[in-house]
Amino acid sequence: MEDRNAESYRVLLEGGEGEYVEKKSRFIATLRKCESEEEAVRFVEEMKKKYWDARHNCHAFVIGTKGELTRCSDDGEPSGTAGRPMLEVLTGEGLRNAAVVVTRYFGGVLLGTGGLVRAYTQAVKEGLKNCKTGRMCYGHLVEITTDYLRIGKVLYLLGNLKLDPVSSDYGERIVLKLEVPAQKLEFLKKELADATNGRAEVVKVKDIYFVDKAESGV
Repeated sequence: MEDRNAESYRVLLEGGEGEYVEKKSRFIATLRKCESEEEAVRFVEEMKKKYWDARHNCHAFVIGTKGELTRCSDDGEPSGTAGRPMLEVLTGEGLRNAAVVVTRYFGGVLLGTGGLVRAYTQAVKEGLKNCKTGRMCYGHLVEITTDYLRIGKVLYLLGNLKLDPVSSDYGERIVLKLEVPAQKLEFLKKELADATNGRAEVVKVKDIYFVDKAESGV
């Protein structure tokens, strides 16, 4: 059986900012959801303009549902002390389509390579504390068509399965659209058939990724 859970990933529902101070150097982390390399590059340039007077604006981003594209930059810091550790925080958290810029205002004291790695890593973690994240789940957009006599049973069943319709059309027949995790689709079909004596039609419209509300707290 195919493991659809392997196809889930985390995203930023809301970006955020955090700060870490080490020996008077300020490290300001700004995180944002970016769904393309172009969007991430624009975000980096925006932060460089905002913090134009800072000594360094290091960045990292992960693009694609499987993290196909990753980029990072030390922006003048010693090689491997900023961008790579920042990227490792994003990938370690399982985040996709996310970008981070850490701005450093130099405090006059050299931190050494180990100190820089720790500072940039911690700055990203502080920023993540102020972000809202969610898990994207692989599944299907599904249409359920039924009649007025059986809609009560259908809605009761969907409520028990924690599946909320994203739209509903109460016409001559009732059509509900909902997002269903891949592993729940066959079970849903069976339960609906039993509850309505086969009077609820279930059609898969398309495959999608959607926010898993149960895991995201939304």
